[in-house]
Amino acid sequence: MKLVTKELEKKFPEIYETQRQTDPVVQAKYFCPWNGWTWYATEFDKEEGLFYGLVAGFELEFGYFSLNEFESVEGPFGMKIERDLYWEPIPVSEVQKGLERSVYGNSN
Repeated sequence: MKLVTKELEKKFPEIYETQRQTDPVVQAKYFCPWNGWTWYATEFDKEEGLFYGLVAGFELEFGYFSLNEFESVEGPFGMKIERDLYWEPIPVSEVQKGLERSVYGNSN
């Protein structure tokens, strides 16, 4: 699976481009099928292969993550990091609300 298509690449703002925005849009969702980690990418530097966005791992935090690392990781039975092919871009605040509801069982 191609993790960043040419079409998707065009949608991403450059790194730091959304830093002044209060609610940047998550352009792509990546996930690890064997450990539950998920990355919500809001920016991408195609030269460096570097994303910025929300990381749902041990904690919810914003940070940088690497396309090269995604492509090189191999899990059980040859599994790889995947891109959610059905992802529709939404504001990061909506992602956070959904994650909080699923983690804390909160319906607000």
